[in-house]
Amino acid sequence: MNLRSLTPFRDRTSLVRPEANPFGSLQREIDRVFDEFTRGVPMFATQALMNIVPSVDVAETEKEIEITAELPGLEREDVEISLEDDMLTIRGEKKVEAEQGDKKDRNHHLSERSYGVFYRVLQLPPGIDPSTVKATLSNGVLKVTIPKPARSQAKKIEVKEAA
Repeated sequence: MNLRSLTPFRDRTSLVRPEANPFGSLQREIDRVFDEFTRGVPMFATQALMNIVPSVDVAETEKEIEITAELPGLEREDVEISLEDDMLTIRGEKKVEAEQGDKKDRNHHLSERSYGVFYRVLQLPPGIDPSTVKATLSNGVLKVTIPKPARSQAKKIEVKEAA
């Protein structure tokens, strides 16, 4: 929304000149503060937050749906998969490696790796049986295989004469 749409353009009988706008200096100050604030946020910090969300591929055949997610550096115990109300949730946590021995005295000069909790939620077709879903994790790639539910067959219903 443009702030000018909120400021009055008329002063009872005459137009207010833009340079006499009482909110002009306030708008310039707010713009300056936001510019300074966003200059202080490094681009790699926002990129690192995006890197923790896994990239996902979804493919389908006649009989099943296959979801593949990249989870580099994660083990089986770091990943949790759940299916509730036709929503598949992939949740995990990438933990900081524990420092051991002489590594505790190390000063880090650059750290671009992302750590923390992530999750992805995917909408699935209705009627999937959670007991048939299979998941494997190998070399940092999670593969979830979901058998499609059987389609209901159309049935012709005969109309009979009312008794």
